[in-house]
Amino acid sequence: MEMRVLSVNVGHKQTQPKGNTLETTGIYKMAVDGPVRIGMLGIQEDFICDQKSHGGPDQAIYVYGAPDYEWWSRQLGRELAPGTFGENLTLSNFESALYNIGDRLQIGSVVLEFTAPRTPCSTLARRMGDPTFVKQYRWGERPGMYCRVIQEGILQARDRAVLTPYAGPTVSGLDLFRAHYQTNKDAGMLRRILQAPLAFRAREEVEEDLAKLMIS
Repeated sequence: MEMRVLSVNVGHKQTQPKGNTLETTGIYKMAVDGPVRIGMLGIQEDFICDQKSHGGPDQAIYVYGAPDYEWWSRQLGRELAPGTFGENLTLSNFESALYNIGDRLQIGSVVLEFTAPRTPCSTLARRMGDPTFVKQYRWGERPGMYCRVIQEGILQARDRAVLTPYAGPTVSGLDLFRAHYQTNKDAGMLRRILQAPLAFRAREEVEEDLAKLMIS
């Protein structure tokens, strides 16, 4: 099934309420017109506040899909604009739970590689105006995918996205998403996950989980 870029979204520095204070965030992303350059760290103009948890070469671009947006719109009873979940690229016919770590997308001259699903945080819940949204997002199992940039270049809305499945040992984005929440970790599963070309932060988390099992 053909995939295309429906929207290229860029976030700028913004504040939102956090209890009795304000927090700075780049989660509010708006569609931009025309060609955009994708570098090894993503879109240069895209603001990233919490650089400990977001961004970097293994999470340079975040992609989300129209079918998942349609599902959420039905669940929430309202339309959601591209960029609502903080993704850089909104794709047609893209359901993130169907793809594996290491799968690649070529869009224009850009090549992206899936590295990890997105796990939600309280910033997203505040952006959605619902303190329960982190739990909803978990059980919805439509996490979107972070990507590393294999080849820099230019892309824009309406460009075709061509998928190349990863040929080596890997794990699905959905399995990795579920493993993040599991309380009873399985050493065999964790070792299988570590064979995949994971994002650094995801690999670090899995290695820590495996180390805890080995000393327990």
